[in-house]
Formats: sequence, C-alpha cells, structure tokens
Amino acid sequence: MQPISFSLITTIQPPPRMSNEEKKTVFTEDEWEAQLADMPVNKSEMNKLIMNYLVIEGYKEAAEKFQQECGTPPGIDLPSISDRMATRVAIQRGDVQSAIERANDLNPLILDENPQLFFHLQQQKLIELIRNGDIEAALAFAEKELAPRGEENPQFLTELERTMALLAFEDKSKCPVADLLEPAQRQKTASELNAAILTSQCQEKEPKLPSLLKMLLWTQEQLKEKAQFPEMDIEKAILRSSKPSS
Repeated sequence: MQPISFSLITTIQPPPRMSNEEKKTVFTEDEWEAQLADMPVNKSEMNKLIMNYLVIEGYKEAAEKFQQECGTPPGIDLPSISDRMATRVAIQRGDVQSAIERANDLNPLILDENPQLFFHLQQQKLIELIRNGDIEAALAFAEKELAPRGEENPQFLTELERTMALLAFEDKSKCPVADLLEPAQRQKTASELNAAILTSQCQEKEPKLPSLLKMLLWTQEQLKEKAQFPEMDIEKAILRSSKPSS
C-alpha cells in the first residue's frame, strides 16, 4: 500500500450509490485511493507548510537543509531560530534570568510591551527560588518584584498568592499547587515567551500543520457518519482498510 498524500478529504464527494434507506456509502480501497489521487496538491504550498513547521518549532538545521533542497524561503533570518530556542532551553533548565537577557537582546520591546509575559517570567524566577529552597531570597524577590505588580493587577495578585502557597508546605508534593513545580510549568512559561518572540518577528505563534491534521481527523470522523472508507492512519501515513459492517 502506498503512503497517502496529504489532502483534505472534505473535497471528496461520495458517488451516488446511497439507497433510499440512506445507508452508508461503501468505498473500496481502490476507489478511495483513486479519489485521493485525483485531489490537486500544490507542491509549493506543501513546501511552505513544512517550512512553517520547521521554523516555528525551532528546527534550524532542518530548515536550512530543506531550503537548500527545495528552494523554499523560510521567511525569517534562520540564525535567529537558535537565539529563540536558547531562551526556551534556558527556562526549561530553570535559568529564567538568562532567558530574559536573551529575549532583550533579540528585541527589548518584547517584554516592555507585554507586562503579563514579564510577570510570568518573574513568577517563574520565584518558583525556581522556592524549588531550590532559598526561602529568604524568594520572600525578598516576591516583595520587591512581584507584590507591586500584584497591587496593580488582581490577576497577578491571585497568581502570586497561589505561588506563595508553596512556602506553606515543607513537603511540596503535598501542596495543592504542587503542579507549579512540574516540568509542565516551565514549558508553559517557555512557550509563552517563544510565542511573544515569534510575534515580534511577524511569525505565527503556532505551526499550521498540527491544526490542519486535527481538522483532517475531525472531518474524517464527520464523514464516517455518511460513508465507510479506508481511514487515515496519521502516524504511519497509510490508509487502514475498512471492511463493510455486516
């Protein structure tokens, strides 16, 4: 079986074989593959879609190689990808200050024009101090850097209070907000900064490909209500045979 081409199945029209009882139309594997083969696929647009994914997800070397092989422009200065990814890696290892400095080197306006992002970065610094057991430094940092912002913004105050709750538990794993110490919290902060950097570079915050795949799978589920056909296996890039139900 040949790998399937990426094409939206919303454009595939079932042949007029529906009975008066409105039973599902059944497509054989050959019929379905023939319809997929007839769908026009613009190679240039496909290449742009791939490049979009590589750039936004930070695969600099892959983007460079793809540009060389296909001639698809990345729409961005590729070396800047390394700088953007460095900020993400810094936060993921707990070095928030380094991420802030790198972001300012890329564009000082990123944090100046986004007070919520800056607060979340400062909040992450507080979380790292608590994680490391530096309680005195954590209290001093919260009072100097975060409390004033909390007084100006009720949402910030709520987030600060939630973070400070970590200090009430010697065993942090028993704290109701222990999730703040999970890797997912670092990832959340890193993703927020990454999105802001992309926006400053006139890039999209999220790659298009995952959204299109989700749309394709949703459309497939909708089509299954009216027809029986070989379904797409996204992970293996093949069609799974579908036998008519008895």
